[in-house]
Amino acid sequence: MSAQPAGGRAEEGRIAPCSGHALELATGDELVVIDPMGEQVSDLTAFARDDTAEYLSSGRSIDYASRLWLTTGDVLYSNRSRPMLRILEDTCGRHDFTLTPCSKRMFELLYGEEEGRPGCEGNLAAALAPYGITTDRVPIAFNIFMHVAVDADTGRIEVRPPLSRAGDFVRLRAEMPMVVAMTACSAGQSNNFRYKPIDFRINRASAR
Repeated sequence: MSAQPAGGRAEEGRIAPCSGHALELATGDELVVIDPMGEQVSDLTAFARDDTAEYLSSGRSIDYASRLWLTTGDVLYSNRSRPMLRILEDTCGRHDFTLTPCSKRMFELLYGEEEGRPGCEGNLAAALAPYGITTDRVPIAFNIFMHVAVDADTGRIEVRPPLSRAGDFVRLRAEMPMVVAMTACSAGQSNNFRYKPIDFRINRASAR
């Protein structure tokens, strides 16, 4: 398999560095998230299209998979324990589903910025604003390509440069109609301090 769709006409796009984008998926649509240059994280979150009170849940997904690092074959669940996205293919194999999206306040507290940038939290909220989803409703994202190491003895965590190389991708299938928002992450630790874009491709079920 590859990032290229098997049939039909794909919709493609590029998310500029330190920005976000939202899109809609129908059941059966495939979303491919691509790291075009390597070592770049994309925060992804999703909401049910018919009721945005239902959202992608880190806790539910990790609980049902019984592991922290989700990959090919795993399902990402909603807060109502319904399947939202199924990982069909993953060429990187290491992502994070525990840390919250970087934010203006995080840049101030952790990076010492006097006036923090919007970060992924702000960029996701801006992309989701047309759907009535505000900053306070942005949950823990599926941090695609993010490399978080956990010390087995102390539980301490360390954000390391992503393991993704140029062209690595994750291919996901929508299990319900939904609104998805993604970023090209703004946190330097998440991209080895080289801020790069994220590409995406949608293969519509109706075109296959």
